[in-house]
Amino acid sequence: MNPEIILHLILWPPLLGFILNGIIGSKFPKWLVTFMACLMPLISFVGTMLAYVNLKDKKTAIELYTWFVGEGAAKVNFGFFIDNLTLVMLFVVTGVGTLIHVYSSGYMADDKGYPRFMAYMNLFMFSMLMLVLGSNLVVLFAGWEGVGLCSFLLIGFWYENLEYNKAAAKAFVMNRIGDLAFLIAIFMTIYATGAIEFEDVKDTIISGVNLNEPIMVVIAILFFIGACGKSAQIPLFTWLPDAMAGPTPVSALIHAATMVTAGIYLVTRMSFLYDVTPIAQTVVAITGCLTAFVAASIALKQNDIKKILAYSTVSQLGYMAAALGVGAYITAIFHLMTHAFFKALLFLGAGSVIHGLHGEQDIRNMGGLKSKMKWTYMTMLIGTLAIIGCPPFAGFFSKDEILAVVYSKNFVFFIVLAISSVFTAWYMLRMFFSTFHGTYRGSEETHAHIHESPWNMRSVLVILAGLSIVGGFAGLPEITGQAHLLEKFLKHAIFQKAFHVSHLFEYVLWAVTVVTLVILFVLTYKRYAGVDRKYTDANENYLAKLLANKYYLDEIYDFLIVKPLKRTGSWLMHTFEFGVVDKIVSIPTAIVQSGSFALRNLQNGKLSWYLLYSIIGLLIILLTFIII
Repeated sequence: MNPEIILHLILWPPLLGFILNGIIGSKFPKWLVTFMACLMPLISFVGTMLAYVNLKDKKTAIELYTWFVGEGAAKVNFGFFIDNLTLVMLFVVTGVGTLIHVYSSGYMADDKGYPRFMAYMNLFMFSMLMLVLGSNLVVLFAGWEGVGLCSFLLIGFWYENLEYNKAAAKAFVMNRIGDLAFLIAIFMTIYATGAIEFEDVKDTIISGVNLNEPIMVVIAILFFIGACGKSAQIPLFTWLPDAMAGPTPVSALIHAATMVTAGIYLVTRMSFLYDVTPIAQTVVAITGCLTAFVAASIALKQNDIKKILAYSTVSQLGYMAAALGVGAYITAIFHLMTHAFFKALLFLGAGSVIHGLHGEQDIRNMGGLKSKMKWTYMTMLIGTLAIIGCPPFAGFFSKDEILAVVYSKNFVFFIVLAISSVFTAWYMLRMFFSTFHGTYRGSEETHAHIHESPWNMRSVLVILAGLSIVGGFAGLPEITGQAHLLEKFLKHAIFQKAFHVSHLFEYVLWAVTVVTLVILFVLTYKRYAGVDRKYTDANENYLAKLLANKYYLDEIYDFLIVKPLKRTGSWLMHTFEFGVVDKIVSIPTAIVQSGSFALRNLQNGKLSWYLLYSIIGLLIILLTFIII
């Protein structure tokens, strides 16, 4: 099958859905809006399957036209590239994305802005597809910016709420910081290599760059700063928990299938650059470990069910970044894939809970939902077991692989991630038991109306639960005697050095994981499963309050960055602009006005005076000629 036809089949349907629903969706009946919004990503998914059948194990470049010609011979194509890495990302984006669209049709069915919401969702999908499919840095950046714009539109979807608007603005601004670094990195890449296409840049770097060449280290770090913005790494991660202001399907789309995976994908796509810049790799690894630990510790003391999951996303992205930092690119993509399954499941499960409780998000006001929401309970249990790394669920194999590769490179990093893993198990089990076990702690009125979600929401949960169970089997470790299917598949697109850990270490790691999880399961069950009253924060110690307040990071950023910038802006406007610039600008005006007042007296209407002025003028001109 012609690759260009396959590309069109993947890329354009979501854009078409956005245009139709965005422009005339309000005129359509709701079922037609739903049909178009869900059909378009499904067509992209079918296109992805065709790409898998026809283009796997190849590198297919498709140039649609020359976008623009820059300085000299620099030419930027509106071109796309499909290899095995692209295919994995496409399956994640279109597969999980389609399921989230279907779920949205139930969750947002009663919202007055339903057509607009579905249009934004389609546009989000289109932007992410452009990002993943781009054959060069400029096309990728165009998709990158589109994703940022869509996140702003969707986080602030309920724009009548001022707090939601602030959350959207925060996400937009923090992403712009990373985007600026990304943009500078693109210009520096063109300057250093003379190329913009990924394959051309790769050939140049592999053939003629020394290890840790300064300009390459700077470029690699700048790209990673860009990735920090999209993939929520320290210090640019605080926007992601606040992004929970958006509708829950948006949270699932951002956290599982699209936006946050962009940074991980970028570093993986540029892996050849990081292979020649070990200094930058170390920066990536340290940042990933810190992010995993800080976010996991904050999640321990959060009570909003969506914010707990948001911090868990940040923490899991830290795991992926740590894997990238030690050169385990395939391992990072493996965890990205399994994380997409169970994180989408957990967010949509949380959405089901919120839907059933009519907007309640505080787990202190929940409890005892097990009997009322059986489908949600079972699927959330599977998602929880997957994310905490319980065998044989998806997260067990991918997280275990990250721990093993990191251990083979740096023991300190391993310890940090292992502790973060324990934190993950604790806060996820706390959330699960507090929500579904014990007795209900909310209002009687809400309790009387608790209900299970409709079939179009439940069916999505069931599919994602199935993927969360079997997804890990794509990357079975060597000690199982089975092939690592994903590694075998991605080796055609990514070079990854071999990592060696003994079989004994892997057996011990498995055993320690299982024993630790059993202990945590028992402890958290005893502590949270029987709670029949609201938690109280009155007796909590300083550390607990520190975690509950997220290390006061927002306040620190506010003190160090926001307030100084506001003060500087205020000074520039009131003192510099009004006091200096305005006065300088008004000087010529004042001179002209003063001169006009002085010269006005010369026009007195007396002919004799005019004759005298003429003579004086002639004398001045004559004198000037004589002098010159």
